[in-house]
Amino acid sequence: MRPPSSFEPGVSEGGEVDFERGLQPQDFSEFLGQENLLEPLRLMIRAALEREETVEHLLFTGLPGLGKTSLAMALAKELGAPLKMTSGPALSRAKDLVGILSQLEKGTLLFIDEIHRLPTEVEEYLYGAMDRFQIEWTFDAGVHARLLKLDLQPFTLVGATTREALLTPPFRSRFGHHLRFEPYSEAALAEILARSAKLLRIELDDAATATLADHSRGTPRIANRLLRRARDIAQLENNNHINDAVVQRTFGLLEIDARGLERPDRRVLEALAQAAGRPLGLKNLGVAVGEAEDTIAEVIEPWLIRQGLLQRTPQGRLLTPEGWAALGQDAPPPSDSAEA
Repeated sequence: MRPPSSFEPGVSEGGEVDFERGLQPQDFSEFLGQENLLEPLRLMIRAALEREETVEHLLFTGLPGLGKTSLAMALAKELGAPLKMTSGPALSRAKDLVGILSQLEKGTLLFIDEIHRLPTEVEEYLYGAMDRFQIEWTFDAGVHARLLKLDLQPFTLVGATTREALLTPPFRSRFGHHLRFEPYSEAALAEILARSAKLLRIELDDAATATLADHSRGTPRIANRLLRRARDIAQLENNNHINDAVVQRTFGLLEIDARGLERPDRRVLEALAQAAGRPLGLKNLGVAVGEAEDTIAEVIEPWLIRQGLLQRTPQGRLLTPEGWAALGQDAPPPSDSAEA
């Protein structure tokens, strides 16, 4: 099998997207910070190759930015297999899926991002493809109905999702192994930043590395985004050397405070503070800050909750004492008021 040709190592000159692609790990040796996920994968690869079979279907779950797509790309490199990438929203009709599956080469990794957004009809077509490498569909109806079958080349489906609970149990059970991505430690993020700085050909000192890692929310994507913005300032002001002063100017430009709070985070906390200690429902919170409910629940809140600044209750969202302290305010006395 030939390795995929569309993801070459190094940094391209084609802009921000090419830089981002160049920073992604090229194989398992460069995939840092999730070593607990790699050992079972190495075992599965070795066993499958000895049996001359494809690797079992894999389900990647975890918050955005933790490396699900990057690991799929590294896995294709390790296997020397073709990689086909798509997403759940792009497969809106069964024929979209059939068109992709019918063209797969033997051993291909089919990566479907946001797999929880597959329509039910498309998901059901995947059942036979995953179990028997075969698709069945019916033409016409009644006495004229005909059942047609299409044999497929053996492939490995790699599904990625941030919302595993939305997958139906029959679909979830067809994946041979589930890999759950956890937020990265600061030490792992420091390693990732050092590697990225080397690829970007820029100097990054230890103090700057530690500060960037501390403000990256356990997420390599955020770490690399902050590094690229610091690189811009260093390029214009400091001869391509990122020190802690450059990082602090970067945070000022991006409105990131000493606690790592960004502007959307502060708006959520301030809206809850204005409720004076009463719980605020998600709908009301969305109106108050001008954000979609899904954005608040899935993008903004998880980090605030992990930092102990906000809590979800059956009545609504509340600031914790730490949340009040982050705003420089004292928590009001406890109240039994209904939801705001």
